[in-house]
Amino acid sequence: MLSNNKPKFYGRRQGRKIRKAKSSLLERFLPEVAIDTNTPINKNIFGSPIEDICLEIGFGNGEHIAGQSLNNPQTGFIGAEVFKNGVANLLTLITGIKENSDIPDEIKLLPSRCDNLRIWSEDVRILFSQIPDGLLSKIFLLFPDPWPKKRHASRRFINPDNLKEIARILKKGGILRVATDHKIYKGWTLRCLKEDKNFQWTAKTSSDWRNPPTDWIETKYQRKAIREGRKPVFLDFERL
Repeated sequence: MLSNNKPKFYGRRQGRKIRKAKSSLLERFLPEVAIDTNTPINKNIFGSPIEDICLEIGFGNGEHIAGQSLNNPQTGFIGAEVFKNGVANLLTLITGIKENSDIPDEIKLLPSRCDNLRIWSEDVRILFSQIPDGLLSKIFLLFPDPWPKKRHASRRFINPDNLKEIARILKKGGILRVATDHKIYKGWTLRCLKEDKNFQWTAKTSSDWRNPPTDWIETKYQRKAIREGRKPVFLDFERL
């Protein structure tokens, strides 16, 4: 059970009604890949042997973490997302069960996938205390809510308190990757990380942050931003 002292969360937990197939996935398959507050976070939580662990904070519809976990079977991925519809969509991506699909008696991962993905469906700040120092190789924060109004700046995920925890759980030489299509959030992120002596921006030229990384997986939100004329940036910070 979660503590009554859990941090206040700003944002939606559910959108439109979740239909039958996705509801079945949430009820029957999510427990197979879920992390709870009693789960010690280490390499043994995955069903496949893995060498490294990465965390995606707020995975949205799940395209990025689904693609990364498929392309990197030797790496374990933890996805944190409170938006129930997004969790359900990720489950469809990794099982292949879509809205019009028949639900089998036994729900399994797609044959092309290994068991290297786990889901935390609560505020990631609650999970931080379960993660040992220096465990993670990469942390992804992709297109977070920019909270552009000045009075809402304290709600932005990039802040000194969260960066302190990120620095603790990220191994030396590990990467924090932040993607955003919002100018205010870009400037805010660069200022916060410049002031934090645990991190160093890896960009050497403008192409390093204007172009997607070589291992990038395109997301639904990224496509929307581009359609609406906003140019995403990709900021990698090394843990010193």
